[in-house]
Amino acid sequence: MTHPIIPEIVDLANAISADLGLEVVGAVFHTHQSPPILRVNVRNRNDETSLDDCERMSKALEAKLDAEQMIEGRYVLEVSSPGISTTLTSDREFISFRGFPIKITTTEPFLGKSQWKGLLVKRDENNVYINQKGKTVTITRSAIEIVELDEDSST
Repeated sequence: MTHPIIPEIVDLANAISADLGLEVVGAVFHTHQSPPILRVNVRNRNDETSLDDCERMSKALEAKLDAEQMIEGRYVLEVSSPGISTTLTSDREFISFRGFPIKITTTEPFLGKSQWKGLLVKRDENNVYINQKGKTVTITRSAIEIVELDEDSST
């Protein structure tokens, strides 16, 4: 369950990250640890996320959190990059991983199958296109539950 303060922290972090050319991709507050840990993941919008990006965001966010006194008591702030996720969600990821083996899971069987594997061709507003042994297969986006890199594939 998301901590109740997370939406407020994400709003603050989004304002800061926009000025730094970054985007917030997630935040969690682990209150079961002593001291509690606030973890914020950021990504550089135009390049690989660097340690410098995380450091700039950390300093700016820490100063603002302390000034606003949003979190009572001691806490640890960790700002990091989420790294490469195996789940594809953004347009940038679908462009970056063209030609890579992917696995698509549908919410219900689509054309008789719930799982599809192939090489990513592209994604548009309505469909995801994969190549299966030289044949392009079109899968409706509304039927898709998840698209992931298929790290076990020999496609």
